[in-house]
Amino acid sequence: MGGVQARLEAQPAKLWSLFEMARTGGEPDVVGVDPKTGEILFYDCAEQSPAGRRRLCYDQAALEARKANKPADSVMNLAAAMGIDLLTEDDYRRLQELGEFDTKTSSWVITPPEIRALGGALFCDRRYDHVFVYHNGADSYYGARGFRGVLRV
Repeated sequence: MGGVQARLEAQPAKLWSLFEMARTGGEPDVVGVDPKTGEILFYDCAEQSPAGRRRLCYDQAALEARKANKPADSVMNLAAAMGIDLLTEDDYRRLQELGEFDTKTSSWVITPPEIRALGGALFCDRRYDHVFVYHNGADSYYGARGFRGVLRV
């Protein structure tokens, strides 16, 4: 598998991505190893959705569709700029096995193309000691909704 430090030293761009995750409030931490690829997985482990990544719509199409009160950016644009991927619903559920996250906030997750094609996007949170998956218009954005990412090293 190789040590975390050795892998990061071999891929300096990944170290920059970890810095960006931390700078925006994500508190990245090693959560495991991908059994298929052997990559080390870093997830955002902040208690609430990262404060520096909130008030964003889902993707570029949603951003362009908004006529008024546009957010600064979209989660898909910002994740790509940071060099990370948005968590999938399965990733989000794995994260919730490690602790209680998003008890006061929510986080966008990867949305299946068939839902996105109809204008929607998915987000998750934890309430009442359960993980919930919800939908919203992809162009919506809220002060308490951000996104969590995964970095593969």
